Amino acid sequence: MTYDPRLPMTIVGAGPNGLAAAITLARAGRQVLVVEANHDIGGGVRSSELTLPGFVHDVCSAIHPLGVASPFFRAQPLQNFGLEWIQPPACMAHPLDDGTAVMLYRSIGKTARGLGGDGTAYRRLISPIVRNWRGIERYVLGPFRLPLRLDRLLALAWFGVCALPPTRLVASIAFRGEKARALWAGCAAHSMLPPDRLASSAAATLLTTLAHVAGWPMARGGSQQIANSMSAYLRSMGGEIRTDTRIDSMSDLPASEAVLFDVSPQQLLGIAGDALPDRYRRQLKKYRYGPGVFKIDYALNGPVPWRAEECKQAGTLHLGGTFEEIAHSESQVGRGIPADRPFVLAAQQSLFDPTRAPAGKHTFWAYCHVPNGSTFDMTERIEAQIERFAPGFRERVLARHITTPAQFEAHDANYIGGDINGGIQDIRQLFTRPVPSLNPYRTPAPGIYICSASTPPGGGVHGMCGLHAARVALREHRSTTR
Repeated sequence: MTYDPRLPMTIVGAGPNGLAAAITLARAGRQVLVVEANHDIGGGVRSSELTLPGFVHDVCSAIHPLGVASPFFRAQPLQNFGLEWIQPPACMAHPLDDGTAVMLYRSIGKTARGLGGDGTAYRRLISPIVRNWRGIERYVLGPFRLPLRLDRLLALAWFGVCALPPTRLVASIAFRGEKARALWAGCAAHSMLPPDRLASSAAATLLTTLAHVAGWPMARGGSQQIANSMSAYLRSMGGEIRTDTRIDSMSDLPASEAVLFDVSPQQLLGIAGDALPDRYRRQLKKYRYGPGVFKIDYALNGPVPWRAEECKQAGTLHLGGTFEEIAHSESQVGRGIPADRPFVLAAQQSLFDPTRAPAGKHTFWAYCHVPNGSTFDMTERIEAQIERFAPGFRERVLARHITTPAQFEAHDANYIGGDINGGIQDIRQLFTRPVPSLNPYRTPAPGIYICSASTPPGGGVHGMCGLHAARVALREHRSTTR
């Protein structure tokens, strides 16, 4: 690619990371062009009336602890461009068969009191990370590097002690009761890893920490508002976004100073493979994708009839029962088998955001993990889990909309086989995304960068992949600003 500082920097893909990269470049005074293949921007943060008129559903992501806690999002004035976070009274509820629920609150103390004899152990596990979060967040939410300050190194080491072992090991050492073990298993299952894998506890460590640091909020009006506010802010700085612009090869790109790709390694090979060295191409071909998801969106004629009343306080629900049940479910998926009793992640946004449904009606969002590219219909199994903890749920269903792994990939080409994390996040690929490198955002080809969730810190709506990639591009293209 010809270096020409008079040309814009181009971002391919208008998902959260692509928009974050564009905003970072625009704030530095650079000309920015974002090209998006779809008619709508947003990638994983889109919303739509999937079931019935007036029912607004989040097509992909729904709850955003990483969004509200992200250093990138904190630094942007997106509240001036329409973004408003809604914090439910409880971050998460995990109902059990005895009619009670394990609750995750913003308060560590309130959460610990609900864990009975394990409350003290929970405090000891999480409090040091919460207390030191601002000092270590840049190391957790970025490429691998060690802090120079001793206090931050020690705090990061404790995070690693909690995050890097298998979920089963952490739960068995830290907790004795079923409530705390179930809480840990449900949060860990966001990793899409079997509980006996190294680093499977990373998601539990991160998500419980973020619950106490920033909460698990939703965006008022739908997740689409995140993308809309980012695009409005970008345009206010002179950035340009072109939708319905598909890039299949480098020849499709407009003349640019540099290009940042918010795409998966598989897509990068298809678009820019000829421009990349053989060794790098071989490395990208070895990149591994994880399980997919099977999702159902519901239009309901009333709220979900939870048997445990406290579930009505939470925006997020973990439906899977005990630690061993969740472990069995995720292990089946890891072996390529659709789970017979799947762990179901659910969200009830309309309880706290009246813009999501007509008066007196509600939306409900639920998905489970399935083998990558699975074609198995999980509808009955998901609904059986919901009905288990909310008897009479099916009687309230007005309409449902199903999204299979193949449909997720069709919706967003980054979701290979339905993998919403942009690649498996196990110990081998947690920091070595997309290839082992001290600078994972730069490709060996001059002027070509990757800024998708296939780079550190991986999946989630946080914009940090885009932020880091844009900073690398700015360092390497130090032309005069506008």
